[in-house]
Amino acid sequence: MDYLEGLFLGVQWSDTDFQNRRHISSLVLYGFFVNALLALAYFTGRFASELGGGLTAKIIIFVILFFACPFICFRYYRFPIWGKIPVLVVQAIKQVVLTLIYTAIVLPRLTLSSSEILERAMDYLNTTLETHTAKYVDTAGTFATILGVMSGGIYVVFIIVVTVFIAIALPALVFVGARILQLAYDKAIDRFVVTTFLGK
Repeated sequence: MDYLEGLFLGVQWSDTDFQNRRHISSLVLYGFFVNALLALAYFTGRFASELGGGLTAKIIIFVILFFACPFICFRYYRFPIWGKIPVLVVQAIKQVVLTLIYTAIVLPRLTLSSSEILERAMDYLNTTLETHTAKYVDTAGTFATILGVMSGGIYVVFIIVVTVFIAIALPALVFVGARILQLAYDKAIDRFVVTTFLGK
C-alpha cells in the first residue's frame, strides 16, 4: 500500500519514503512494458486503435486529472480505506492515460512494415560492413574483410544497444517529467490554495 501511495500520490500527498529510494529498475520495467505495448500493436495490430488513436481526448483527460490532482489528494489521509482506494484508482488512471498519450504519439510514426524493417536492417548491416571493410583494404590486405566484419559488427551492436536504451529511456523520462511537473503544481496549490482556503 505504501508503494502504491508513493507511486500514484507522489511525495506531496504521501508520507512514504518512496521519493528517497531509487526506482531505476521500476523505470526500466516501465520502459519495457511501454515498448511491449507498441510492439504488440505494431506487429499484430491488436489494440492498435486504443494505443494509437484518440490523442486529443487522452490529452484532455490527462490535463483534467493533472489539475484536479491536489484537490483529490489533499485529504487522502483523513479518508477511511474505502475512500482511499478511489483516490488511488483515479491517480492510477492518470498514469495509464499518460502511457496511452505516449503510445498515441509514437505508434502512428511507425510506418514501415515488418518486412521493410528487416530489409532496411539487412541493407544497413551490409552497407556498414562494406564501409568498414573498405577502410582496411589498403592497410590490411587479405585481412581487410576480417577486420571490417569485426569493427563493423561492433559498431552495429553499439547502434542496437543505443537504440534499445533510447527506446526504454524515453517512456521513463516522460513518466519522470510528468511527476516533476505534477509535484511542482501540487506544491503551488498546497501552498497558495489548500493551506490558505481549504485547510488540511
